[in-house]
Amino acid sequence: MQADPGFYGPLQYGPAWMWAGVALLALVAAWYGVVLAATRRPREADAVQRPARLTDLAVLKAAYLQRIDDVERDAAAGTRSARGSHQEISLLLRKFVRDATGVDAPRMTQADLAGHPLPSAAAAVGALYPAAFGPDPVPPVASSAAAARKVVQAWN
Repeated sequence: MQADPGFYGPLQYGPAWMWAGVALLALVAAWYGVVLAATRRPREADAVQRPARLTDLAVLKAAYLQRIDDVERDAAAGTRSARGSHQEISLLLRKFVRDATGVDAPRMTQADLAGHPLPSAAAAVGALYPAAFGPDPVPPVASSAAAARKVVQAWN
């Protein structure tokens, strides 16, 4: 018998509450599992390597040389600004490197490009930078076009 009739011990929770908590934790864990499984790439996609594209280098060179000529002709006609022409020639040279080698040169800085075993492309892009982005007066577009042509023609 209790000594103090005003004292009551703590009430115990029913076992249904414990099972409700366990079920809630299991639902949260299942939700995380579903989200992770749905957003993860399949293993087969990681294991499969993309086959290298076979490129006819002579056709590729001819196409990019024509594009460089078009930019030079537009600049001479005045339909394209000189700075924009220099930037377009730089982009064309980078796209040529991408199409010829698979290296994503259009998204790389000149320093990143120099880190790859592509010294001629890095040197040419570095030579085009002052004309495309520098504060100095813009040199003739013909000089940048000639430098880009030289790299494209010498590519093997």
